[in-house]
Amino acid sequence: MFLPTTKEEIFKLGWQAPDIIIVSGDTYIDSPFNGSAVIGNYLTINGFKVAIIAQPDINSNEITRLGEPSLYWTVSAGAMDSLVANYTATGKFRNEDDLTPGGINNRRPDRACIVYTNLIRRYFKNTKPIVLGGIEASLRRVVHYDLKDKKLRRSLLFDAKADILVYGMAEKTMLELSLAIKNNQNFRDIKGLCYISKEPKTNYIDIASFEECIGNPDSFREMFKTFYNNSAYTNSKGLNQKHDKRYLIHNPPQDFLTQEELDTIYDMDFTREVHPYYAKQGKVKAQDTIKFSVVSHRGCCGECNFCAIAVHQGKSVISRSKKSIIKEINQLAQFADFKGYISDVGGPTGNMYKITCKVNDLVGKCKDKKCLYPKVCQNLVFSHNEQIDLLKEISKNKKIKKVFISSGIRHDLIIADSKDGINYLKYISKNNISGQLKIAPEHICDNVLDLMGKPKQSTFLDFMKDFKHINKPLNQFLTCYFMVAHPGSTLDNCKELVSFIKKNMNFSPEQVQVFTPTPSTFSTMMYYTKQDIDGNDIFVEKDRNARMKQKLEIIQLNSPKINNIDSRKFNYSKRTNLKYSNNNNYSNNKFRKKH
Repeated sequence: MFLPTTKEEIFKLGWQAPDIIIVSGDTYIDSPFNGSAVIGNYLTINGFKVAIIAQPDINSNEITRLGEPSLYWTVSAGAMDSLVANYTATGKFRNEDDLTPGGINNRRPDRACIVYTNLIRRYFKNTKPIVLGGIEASLRRVVHYDLKDKKLRRSLLFDAKADILVYGMAEKTMLELSLAIKNNQNFRDIKGLCYISKEPKTNYIDIASFEECIGNPDSFREMFKTFYNNSAYTNSKGLNQKHDKRYLIHNPPQDFLTQEELDTIYDMDFTREVHPYYAKQGKVKAQDTIKFSVVSHRGCCGECNFCAIAVHQGKSVISRSKKSIIKEINQLAQFADFKGYISDVGGPTGNMYKITCKVNDLVGKCKDKKCLYPKVCQNLVFSHNEQIDLLKEISKNKKIKKVFISSGIRHDLIIADSKDGINYLKYISKNNISGQLKIAPEHICDNVLDLMGKPKQSTFLDFMKDFKHINKPLNQFLTCYFMVAHPGSTLDNCKELVSFIKKNMNFSPEQVQVFTPTPSTFSTMMYYTKQDIDGNDIFVEKDRNARMKQKLEIIQLNSPKINNIDSRKFNYSKRTNLKYSNNNNYSNNKFRKKH
C-alpha cells in the first residue's frame, strides 16, 4: 500500500490531516527494505493515518506541502547515516546515490536528522512533537565520535533539538508511542526510546557525561562499553548521560519481536514500487537490487567490532517462518516484470537463518563474550539444514528459475557446522550462486582480525580449501571483501595481505574498503582513543593520505604514484566530481589524472 505523499492523496482518503508525517532522507519506495515504508505501513494497519515526505527540498517550503500532523512528526536520515551516505572514508563526496531518483546525490543533506528537524521548526512554530528514528538516530543516540568534525559530539537528540529519539528496529516502540501520544498518556517509560530530562532517572546507570568524555579517552571507552553492553535485550539497563545541566534518558531496548510479529510485518501489502510522485523524477537504482529480494531474518550475532548492525538491529537473530517467506516469494512471482530470479534471500548475514542461543532466553545476552569470537560458542544453536530446506521449498515454485544468495555469509559458521556446513556450501554452490560467492574475511593478519572481532586466518584457509574442492568442477570462485586502515592495521599488514592473496588466492581483489569510523562501534572507539577495548595502546592510522595508501598497496601495489597523493585533497568541504570512492575500483590512470 502506498502512503499518501501529496495533499490530493490525503483528500482522496477523506482525511483532514494525517496523524503522523514521516520525513525521510531516502526516496519513497514502498518496500520491506525501506524503513520508513515499514514503520508507516505498520502504524497504518494499526489504525493510524500516516503520510510521508521523502527528500524534501531544504531550500524551499516543500516541508509544508502536507500541512501539520495531528499527533507528531518522525524524522529519519534514511537507510544509512547521512554522512556515511554522502562521503567516503577519506572524505570525498559521493556523487552517486542509489536511493535518489536519477542517481545523483543531491537530495540528502549532511546531518539529515538535524537539518530536517530545523526545517520543520522553521515553518511550524510550536509544532507537534518531533521524533527521530532510523539508523542515524540509533548510532548517534549517545555521545559519539564524528569523523567529519574529528571530535566527540553530543547525543543527536540535543543537537537536533527534537523531542524524542527512537532507536533500533522500532515497530513496537513506534506503535506504543503513537498510542501514548494519541491518548495523552506518559510515554517516558516506553522501551526503545530516549528523551531529555532535567533530572536523572532513578535506578538507571549513570554513564560518563559529554563533558567527562571530551579529552578523556578512558572515560569515553568505559562509557561506550557500558552503553554497548546495555544495547541488547532482556537484561539491559536504562542509562543516564549528562549533557551540561540536562540528562539524556536512555530507556532499555525494546523487547524482541516474536516470529509471529515479524511475519506480520513482512506479510504487509507492499507494492515494492517507487511512489509515482518520485518515480517521475528518475530511475531509482536500488530497485534493481531490492525489488525481488526477500528478508529471511533480522539481527546478527557476529558482532564485528566495525559493524553497526548489533547496535541497531540487535545482537541476536530473529527469523521469519518458512510459511511467511514462501508466501512472499509466491507473491513476487506474480509480478508482471518478474523474470524468474530472486536476487537474495537473507539478512545482515546470509547463513544465520534460524540461529538461536541456549541461554539467551534464560539470562539474556552475554556481556563478557561474543557468540562467534574468538570461536563459535557452544551455546549457539544452528543448523545450515534449516536454510537448505527453505531454499528447496522456494525452488518448488515453477516460476522461480534461480534464487541467489547475495547476502555475505559467515565462513566460520560453515566450518563450525560439522554436520551440515559442507552440505550447505555444496548446495548453494550448485544452486544459489552464479560464478562467485561473496564472503568478508576482512583481513588475514591475526592481530588485525583480533581487533576486528573476526575469526583467525586459519579458519579462512580451511574454508578456502573446502570451497576450492567443491567448486573446482563448477569453475566458480570467491569474491572477498577486505578492509584496510582499521585500528591496529599498518602498511606492513597490508603487504602481508598482498602476499597472502598472491600465494593463496590467485586473483587481485576488487573489493577493498578503507575503514570508516561510523558512530557507536567498538572500532570507532578504538580509532578515537588509540586504545583497544581493554585500554591498551594501539597504532591507528588517521592521516588520509596514509589511509588511502593502504588501499592502494593492495589494489595497485606497483603504482609509481602512490607516494605522491596529496592528503589535502581529501576534504569534506569540497564536493568534487572525482570518480572513485572506498567502495569503487577505478584504474590507476584515472586516479593519476585526477590528482
